[in-house]
Amino acid sequence: MDNITIVNIGVQQFDRIRERGSFYVDKTRFIKEWWESGSDVTLITRPRRFGKTLNMSMLECFFSNKYAGRGDLFEGLSVWKDEKYRQIQGTYPVIFLSFASVKTGTVEGIKTAFKRIVSNVYMENRDIMDSEEFNDDDRDNFASVNVKMDDDTAYSAINSLCMYLERHYGKKVIIILDEYDTPMQESWLSGNWDRVAAFFRLFFNSTFKTNSHIERGMITGITRISKESIFSGLNNLDVVTTTSDDYATSFGFTEEEVFKALDDMELGSEKQGVKQWYDGFTFGRHTDIYNPWSIASFIRKNGKYAAYWANTSGNGLVNSLIQQGSTEIKQIMEDLLQGKSFVARIDEQIVFNQLDGNEDAVWSLLLATGYLKVLEVEEVKEDDEKNPAYTLALTNFEVKRMFQDMVDGWFHSTTHTEYNGFIKALLINDVDYMNEFMNDIALCSFSNFDTAKSVSHKDAPERFYHGFVLGLMVELKGRFVIKSNRESGFGRYDIIMKPSDREHDCAYIIEFKVHKPKREKDLEETLSNAHKQIEEKRYEEELVSEGFAPEKIRKYGFVFRGKECLIG
Repeated sequence: MDNITIVNIGVQQFDRIRERGSFYVDKTRFIKEWWESGSDVTLITRPRRFGKTLNMSMLECFFSNKYAGRGDLFEGLSVWKDEKYRQIQGTYPVIFLSFASVKTGTVEGIKTAFKRIVSNVYMENRDIMDSEEFNDDDRDNFASVNVKMDDDTAYSAINSLCMYLERHYGKKVIIILDEYDTPMQESWLSGNWDRVAAFFRLFFNSTFKTNSHIERGMITGITRISKESIFSGLNNLDVVTTTSDDYATSFGFTEEEVFKALDDMELGSEKQGVKQWYDGFTFGRHTDIYNPWSIASFIRKNGKYAAYWANTSGNGLVNSLIQQGSTEIKQIMEDLLQGKSFVARIDEQIVFNQLDGNEDAVWSLLLATGYLKVLEVEEVKEDDEKNPAYTLALTNFEVKRMFQDMVDGWFHSTTHTEYNGFIKALLINDVDYMNEFMNDIALCSFSNFDTAKSVSHKDAPERFYHGFVLGLMVELKGRFVIKSNRESGFGRYDIIMKPSDREHDCAYIIEFKVHKPKREKDLEETLSNAHKQIEEKRYEEELVSEGFAPEKIRKYGFVFRGKECLIG
């Protein structure tokens, strides 16, 4: 790596990277570790852009007989030092599939994309049908696999191709499936999970369970989808998640690898900055793992800091879950953006149909996708039926920036100019504009960015409140410290805003209330009750104790009735 200056971004073909002499961190030890594990079928989950596809391409280049005689691709790398593995290289028929391009959520769209992927694999191997060991019936069956094939032919096609390849080459087949869960995520987002899962359950059963022609199988993805959903009956599956020790350093860069790369690229002076921005991923017991995409991008940009990984595509599911999440989810997001941690019970098997109503399922997904890191795991007793409790925090500064931009984007998608205007009106005490904004613009957010399928009319204002608080935190970060739902005096306030510059900015107390028609005749009475609560509960006590003068503390009530709001 000492003499390498080419840093390719987005190139995921192992042979192309090696032939170009591009920047590459040796991960070929993974080949030996996997082969010597003896597992029939392995599922490895890692976040986006962590080198999964490159490693799968590496496996193909190493084992596939299409790369026979291409030992040059591995010269100078770890695996090539072992004579045993030199003899294995290029000796197996290999089927490589990737579902990364399945970006539609409709059932027919997903099936069509799947059939096109399988048809292309058949086209790549069509030359074997020229062999005399196949008859016309074999050739007709082979030709029947195309984009117009029926579903029964489609889900069993890879099993059939393995049979043809074994007959032709005299060896069982290695199957590599990359990004297996992309169709699953797309189908959940579009509301078609059940039908799509049923189809892929048949595919996985035929390809990896009842396939007598398979030598080994390797599956990668971002999430570990529950066995009952699509892997039902697949008892030979070895599952490796981000909390497993297996292959912990095979995906992503270790700190030693990152620092060496920085030295080689004459960026050694940036080590601590790179650590602050991009360190934080933990796989098993291995800490200080870095995202390869961010590091390669940082080097390619000659040391420019940016949220490279977090701003790549693939945040749609996470964005949806936080936008539509419960008040508890938004409260925790507030704490996370302030650098705090929280505790959740984690089941690493993602059950997509639980994401709407199960908060722990949401945190499980965010952990699997790399947005959260594990600080501590409680020891689970043998007779404990509960999932282990994990102490979790945002992974690093890059992820924090991503969530800040995500929250900011919610208001961009409605009317960001008006939202900025609302912030200005708050700071100059323009109550009329605040009321106009909240009634004409912000309450559209009940349906626009803050309403999940399970939200009741009663819950909507409180969900909006937490989205609103997140927006304040993003817009005013650095200028104010914003706290919410904290103990103060004799009760709980909703928001306290403490200015960094006490000479020029006031402190704020904001109380949210929902109109109670049986107790309050109108919104004006609800607003009056909000201010009474601020005074009776002595919410200003925390600010006064920190030296804020009473005249520098502004108190507001935000009260709701349906989609109507009054501020005063």
